[in-house]
Amino acid sequence: MRERLLSLLLRTKRPPLAAGVVCGALCIAAEALLSLFLERVTSGDFLGGIYLLGVLLVSVVWGLGLGLATLAGSAVAFTYFNLPPAWSLSSETHWLWTPLPIFLLVGLVISSIAALARSLNIQADDRRREADLAAQLAHILLRTKDLEAALPPASRLLSRTLGAPDLELRLEEIPEEEDGEALPLTENGARVGTLVLPAGVPEPVRRRLRERMAPSLEALLRAARDREKTEVVLASSRDEIRRIAREQAALRRVATLVARGISSAELFNAVAFEMGSLMEADHVAISRYDPGHVTVLGSWSWRDAGTEKVLPLGSQWPLNEVSVSSAVLETGRPMRRVDYAQSVGKIATWAKKMGVTSAVGSPVVVDGCLWGVMIIFSSTREPRFEGGEERMMDFTELVATAISNAQARAELAASRARVVAAADETRRRIERDLHDGAQQRLVSLGLELRAVEAGVPPPMTELRGRLSHAVQGLTGVVDDLRELSRGIHPAILSKGGLVPALKALARRSALPVELELASVPRLPERVEVAVYYTAAEALTNVVKHANASVVHVTLGMAGAALRLSIRDDGDGGADYGKGSGLIGLRDRVETLGGRLRIMSSVGAGTSLSVTIPIVMTPIVMVPTRDDADRDAAGP
Repeated sequence: MRERLLSLLLRTKRPPLAAGVVCGALCIAAEALLSLFLERVTSGDFLGGIYLLGVLLVSVVWGLGLGLATLAGSAVAFTYFNLPPAWSLSSETHWLWTPLPIFLLVGLVISSIAALARSLNIQADDRRREADLAAQLAHILLRTKDLEAALPPASRLLSRTLGAPDLELRLEEIPEEEDGEALPLTENGARVGTLVLPAGVPEPVRRRLRERMAPSLEALLRAARDREKTEVVLASSRDEIRRIAREQAALRRVATLVARGISSAELFNAVAFEMGSLMEADHVAISRYDPGHVTVLGSWSWRDAGTEKVLPLGSQWPLNEVSVSSAVLETGRPMRRVDYAQSVGKIATWAKKMGVTSAVGSPVVVDGCLWGVMIIFSSTREPRFEGGEERMMDFTELVATAISNAQARAELAASRARVVAAADETRRRIERDLHDGAQQRLVSLGLELRAVEAGVPPPMTELRGRLSHAVQGLTGVVDDLRELSRGIHPAILSKGGLVPALKALARRSALPVELELASVPRLPERVEVAVYYTAAEALTNVVKHANASVVHVTLGMAGAALRLSIRDDGDGGADYGKGSGLIGLRDRVETLGGRLRIMSSVGAGTSLSVTIPIVMTPIVMVPTRDDADRDAAGP
């Protein structure tokens, strides 16, 4: 309550002067009555102090001038009513020696103190208002992203608070106005803005703006400009971080596809899509350099509809025209083109049809040689693809890695296929040489011995017995040789296919073999040979190492793939690295594009499964003359 009363008394705006005169007169009258009343009940030594209350009130509320006037009136009333002789302005002694000088001196001091308190209160209130104004201006100027847009509301707030209409804050330097004043706002010698003061602004307001408000405005504008620049830098940094994050995510996706070893067409289309999305391009093409032209192997366009592409896969584009692909081929570096209007030819015709205005190409280098080019196209007239050459390099390197990996895989597969084919051919040649060479000679030798045995005279029974024993031994050698040749390349596989061949393997196995063989058509010879030798090797391993009691063999078709499964109930623990021949089987199966899997936990037996895709039309094997001779051959 006391603080509220003080605030009311010391308020900045003074009440009307007439109200002050009336208040002073009323105070003097009330003080005179109070002093007359108190004079009757007590001594009058302190009665002069009563008149000082009105002086204090008027000085605080209306200032020093009216306070001094009230002091003069109070002195007259004090002299008239309270100094002897009473009710008179004269005194028995000289007035200088009366209490009146003391009263005047004390009243003057009180009036001065009250006026000073009022002045200080006004200054404090001005400072508070200026601080509030600076805080509000800071709220407006420092929380905006566009400083130009924040200046009008800041100008209106400044005008309303200072009571000076049409004040205006500007950033640019403006010439001195005829009816006003342009107050420059500088910070460390650099102009940060201008405060335009229109004509008619009171001089105290002008002085207040120049002396006290200008430094705050300068600091605020400088901070606002710095914040605006910081916001721009941060926004640019955020955009750059988002762009880098998008690029890294796209690169990770492409790298994952490369690691998975997907087909080249799928990879190229995926890279084209990622590149087009990142660069906001209209069309993207990945092409391979061929003699005289480039061939499109992957493409993407926002105009693509279903399987129809704006840049068809396999389409060829000439290199003897002015184009990005020919420029990249000539220089081996990224190239850019921004004008197709004056060009002629197949590429220029396509570009004009699609509305292409600019293109950027980056070379694809595989193993140090220029393999192809990736090109992004834009149909807008504005400059596009800033830094596109550098951003494309990461993707072209991944494409080059994928191409190099694909070539390495193709060369490895071809090498493995050649090794397997050479081994099969060697096996067939050995089997043929045994059949046509040693086996036929032994058969002939056996016939000759039979003839000699038949010509021995009856009395020579001992010689006849020896010849008969030799013929029997020779017959055993022929049987062993025939069995050996059948193991090298069984005739039953060539004549009957996989099912009869697997049945023969099961009959010859030292362990019981349970067969579950579906009807399988005749397949390419290399597939049948691979499956046969995989089963033969697996059965041999079971007999030698597994300590099993039974083997289960399953064969059948699953869609477009042939599946073979061999399971046993042995010790398990089979491993590629133990020299069990499994590596050779895996190489043979993978040469055909198949997959061989082994599950062999210790104590839980071994399960071997083979899946081979059948991509060729099944063939019908007709027994050859050599096969018939081989089956008819005998001692």
